Amino acid sequence: MRVKSPTHGSHSPGPETARPAPPGPAARVGELLVIRPASGLSGDMLLAGLARMAAVETAELSSLATGLGLPAGCVALAQRAVNGINGWTCRVTLPPEHAHRTFADIRRIIADGDLTPAAAAMAVECFALLAEAEGRIHGVPTDKVVFHEVGALDSILDVCLACLLFDRIAPAALVCGPLPLCDGTARCAHGPVPTPAPAVLDLLPGVTVRGIDSQGETVTPTAISLLKGLGATFGPWPEMTVTRTALVYGTRVLPGVANGALFALGRGTVPA
Repeated sequence: MRVKSPTHGSHSPGPETARPAPPGPAARVGELLVIRPASGLSGDMLLAGLARMAAVETAELSSLATGLGLPAGCVALAQRAVNGINGWTCRVTLPPEHAHRTFADIRRIIADGDLTPAAAAMAVECFALLAEAEGRIHGVPTDKVVFHEVGALDSILDVCLACLLFDRIAPAALVCGPLPLCDGTARCAHGPVPTPAPAVLDLLPGVTVRGIDSQGETVTPTAISLLKGLGATFGPWPEMTVTRTALVYGTRVLPGVANGALFALGRGTVPA
């Protein structure tokens, strides 16, 4: 008996061939900046680490500070050893002052400073984050917030110079490790407050943290506003080829804790 040939458009029995999945987005490769904050972060630590990543020495750092209208020689990079391990620190020497600046005052200082447009925008964003946090804490509009500690010249120097250096490095991504936190007390213009300090606590949503066995302030408002203003993501080390590293210390030494923060620069896959 002859077998009738299948007509046009009919299907032979059997499993269907799976269609290939549509191609996903190609992995993007670029310059990566990584921070691993072992014992915490402050504005001066971020400034020191970014200076090392940008290969900027004291003379140029001081010149950048004078471009903000600050005294010559007010900032310097120096080596420092903690528990016999050499690292870097940033020393800021500015005259004491009692000025309480508003967000508008700080925006004016940034606008008058010798900053690149991108660095100026980032600096304004960092202070805007702080102004919004302080406004929520004290129940006042953002433009009515009066900065005390973070309105001081050293904080303005930390933020503006850090943004200038970050703009110079121009990484495709900034990846930070979990921020270390612990119980304790910090002192501010309003008196003693629990740690994390109120502005830090307000800016923590979306940030990965971990506890450490210590006491006191480990992350400053300047530091967390810089991390968020510079677009940091929080996670593990990305896959990268490391080209530059630095170990940076702050002013405090925490007993029994791995002190300092690690900075690394390299080229690798940009985290999604």
